[in-house]
Amino acid sequence: MTISLKMRAALKGGSMVRKMFEEGRELKGRFGENNVFDYSLGNPDLEPPEAFKTKVIELINQNEKGLHGYMPNGGLDSVRHRLAGYLSKIHGENIGPEMVIMTVGAAGAINVALKTIVETGDEVMVLAPFFMEYAFYADNHGAKIVAVDSHDNFRPDLGKISEAITEKTRALIINSPNNPTGVVYTLEELKGLADLLRDKSKKYSRPVLLISDEPYRKIVFGGLEVPSVLSLYEDSVVVTSFSKDLSLAGERIGYICVNPKIKNSNDFISAATLANRILGFVNAPALAQRVVAELLEESVDIRVYQERVNSLAGALRGIGYDLVDPQGTFYLFPKSPMKDDLAFIEVLKKELILAVPGSGFSRPGYFRLSLCLDLDKINRSIDGFKRAYHASLAQLRV
Repeated sequence: MTISLKMRAALKGGSMVRKMFEEGRELKGRFGENNVFDYSLGNPDLEPPEAFKTKVIELINQNEKGLHGYMPNGGLDSVRHRLAGYLSKIHGENIGPEMVIMTVGAAGAINVALKTIVETGDEVMVLAPFFMEYAFYADNHGAKIVAVDSHDNFRPDLGKISEAITEKTRALIINSPNNPTGVVYTLEELKGLADLLRDKSKKYSRPVLLISDEPYRKIVFGGLEVPSVLSLYEDSVVVTSFSKDLSLAGERIGYICVNPKIKNSNDFISAATLANRILGFVNAPALAQRVVAELLEESVDIRVYQERVNSLAGALRGIGYDLVDPQGTFYLFPKSPMKDDLAFIEVLKKELILAVPGSGFSRPGYFRLSLCLDLDKINRSIDGFKRAYHASLAQLRV
């Protein structure tokens, strides 16, 4: 069977994260899983909170009729009511249950949001470095991704963003806390971004939707708070999942929270609810909806991730690597000691260390490490990072 040209191109480009993950499987088969240091995939290794297991067992043992059946495409009413109350508290806005749509993870939520607003030929802006799947999501709906470089410290560059916005710009996706850098945008940065989008929307007589992708909102360090975009910019939505903070990546459960002040809110909600259905999701998983509604204040132990990040960041910096300290997530994004980050990834592989090149996040010259492995394994990998660093310097001198 002949596949489409679009899918052929997608397969060729692919995802470097997934590519490294597959290479990791091969290496583990040859050298043993305990001897391969897999920093490739952001797949949380911490178990979900005990309350998750308790709630799942409780629900499974119930004899409630229709527990696993269809429900409204926007999700279970009881779940949306509970989430609305929780979100009103953390975002400081009066959010009604009708403004919440349960989705198949954050990926499903972003696709629903884009399906709701995008016309063929529109542009979706992202800030580099960015999660590479955004480009596929935009393409799913006939839009073109436009990547705008951030500053060297990975903060938003409002000047470049302003220059890149055109009459075709339909949405801007931001991700804070950020994958791959761990940066958390400040209130002042978000205020500046909101003012800029407001001015550009007025200039082109077409609102630019701000999509804030927030699966790492709870994974922040040192008591840092993540500012809410909902109180700063009217045409905004928050999309998120429970994949990272509850370690439920495989359960595919998330939601869209629509700003109650968004223009034409009834139309937006109706269209997004329909998109949730016709994209093939139909509705978010029934059991997972009921479970997460009881766990909104829960999370895995963030201190574990912070200890891992601090430990490896300090070790890498001691070796000579250059990196920005992350404020959250479980990622490090150091600068490659070689200009060619793809070549450096190959040097790391000789030490059985799997990382993802920064090129995969539209930021060549860097590499991403996902710290979803225990501290003992992280510590055992440090000598390999040291040898790779010095081997790279030796190659540069040749």
